Amino acid sequence: MSADTPTVLATSGGFRPGVRTQLEFSSLVHYAVDLSGVEGRSPRVSYVGTAGGDQAFRIAAMHDAARVAGFDLTPLRLFTMPNVEDIEAHLREQDVVWVDGGSVANLLAVWRVHGLDEILRRVWRAGVVLAGVSAGSICWFDGGTTDSFGPALRPVTNGLGLLPYANGVHYDSESGRRPLVHRLVAEGTLGTTHCTDDGVGLVYSGTELVEAVSEAPGRAAYLVRREPDGTVAEERIEPRPLPRA
Repeated sequence: MSADTPTVLATSGGFRPGVRTQLEFSSLVHYAVDLSGVEGRSPRVSYVGTAGGDQAFRIAAMHDAARVAGFDLTPLRLFTMPNVEDIEAHLREQDVVWVDGGSVANLLAVWRVHGLDEILRRVWRAGVVLAGVSAGSICWFDGGTTDSFGPALRPVTNGLGLLPYANGVHYDSESGRRPLVHRLVAEGTLGTTHCTDDGVGLVYSGTELVEAVSEAPGRAAYLVRREPDGTVAEERIEPRPLPRA
């Protein structure tokens, strides 16, 4: 099963503490599965933890979360070598590719070593839903803001560029994010930037933003753009609440 058009769900959420497990998938991950249109079988989800170095404990937690959700989860690991012989064939068999947070700078570098930049573009065009949180959100855009280089936030401008915008994550929960986005947009370092508060996701059909969705009440999405006079405008987008998964 695949989405009708190339689809991305870019988020600042997707997990919650588990009842009998470390964590569970919350509504945003479930919505990524819904976007794939899968029916009549367990959804196939590939978890990609490159940004965190493919940590075994994190992958184990994802397996537990998938079991609770009823998903068939297969991790794609790149450390210390790819765990599948044909990465593209593996990803094309999935309904959703979910990319976890961590270092987006390291993620992009490692992906390019293994040709994931072009593979993911083809997989996206084939209808596999691409989704993720934090680094797993920024990666689909031209760039965004990141702490990949140290505690002080800095721009990253070499994203995969599937979506021709920049991306701001954790917009409400990390105080340095909003002012840095505004400064970088004003300077022209980042173009129009699509931002999410924690618990919010942005849905793209092709390269068009079609809706904002939320698993957290009171949170929002934002479009930050540079006006012709050089000022920066921020537009708040009220997301559609998702049912609790």
